[in-house]
Amino acid sequence: MTATMEALVVLEPNKLEIQEVPIPTPGPNEVLARVRAVSICGTDAHLVRGDYPGFWPPAFPFIPGHEWAGEIAALGPGAELFGWKVGDRVAGTSHDACGVCQKCVEGHYNLCENYGRVGLHKQYGHSVQGADATYVVHGVKCIFPLPDAISFDEGAVIDPASIALHVANRGNVAPGDNVAIMGAGAIGLLGGDAARIRGAARVIVVERNPGRLAKAAAMGFETIDPAAGDPVAIVREMTGGLGADVVLECAGVPVTVQLALGMLRRGGRCAAVGIPTQGVEIAMQRLVLDELELVGCRASAGEMRRVMPLVEQGRMRVREVMTHRFALADYAQALATFNDPTSGAIKIIVAP
Repeated sequence: MTATMEALVVLEPNKLEIQEVPIPTPGPNEVLARVRAVSICGTDAHLVRGDYPGFWPPAFPFIPGHEWAGEIAALGPGAELFGWKVGDRVAGTSHDACGVCQKCVEGHYNLCENYGRVGLHKQYGHSVQGADATYVVHGVKCIFPLPDAISFDEGAVIDPASIALHVANRGNVAPGDNVAIMGAGAIGLLGGDAARIRGAARVIVVERNPGRLAKAAAMGFETIDPAAGDPVAIVREMTGGLGADVVLECAGVPVTVQLALGMLRRGGRCAAVGIPTQGVEIAMQRLVLDELELVGCRASAGEMRRVMPLVEQGRMRVREVMTHRFALADYAQALATFNDPTSGAIKIIVAP
């Protein structure tokens, strides 16, 4: 192992370059992993643009990337006590929570009450350096064994797959439910698989992008193009005038949130994982009188382990959403492809 590694460094908003930087050293209960594949997330694109100033990241320069897979290259002190050894194949997730606050103790480590406090909480690729590099350091709480049957490229999509399962869980999808999904990105499409796993009778995907709409149809979901008519009226027509039992809001645009609430049947539930960058006007009168539920979904909370066998069995179809692959040296081109709505990109895999 050399003393330096290749890394994507965001110097300031919209300015990035590949640099040689020192290989990080794992601390107590941490591992150093060789990154074999990392996927681009919508949050990465926002971070590069500087859409969350002073929060994600706290400061520039910064190495993003948080959806990755690879193998352990070195152990920090104590990591061996958890059964890890050099050479183990792993997939990573971003939240390295404190483990002792009330939310962590209850299993909601994604809601750690010490979020961002130095020495207590890290979110890799968000608040601390991430995985768009040859090597990355992670705490033992946020790495998971990657089965031999799952490739490193597929492993880099395990984190978003776990988020998709978390969204379906938060939506409390029940057997026989009619489920609508706003947005046919990776989370939306894998959320459709998660809804079926939980027993949904129908999955209806609402998407404006023709390429993504075609992908949703190819995966066997019913589809609605908003350009063809009012999606609220179409969903109600498809469900006998009642509306969807559950809507998974995976687009994060104010209008899609409003549409999601509009197409719910009485007593319906909307689970929102998309993060709008501006405010959303909500029809509170209907929310109250129809007892609608709107719940937020942040990352995942224990679904990483549970989603692994679903990927192995082909029930959570991560390979279906993988559309492009680039070397880390070509990250600028990869990001431009990700941001181009005509490229057909859904999940882009980057290989350091």
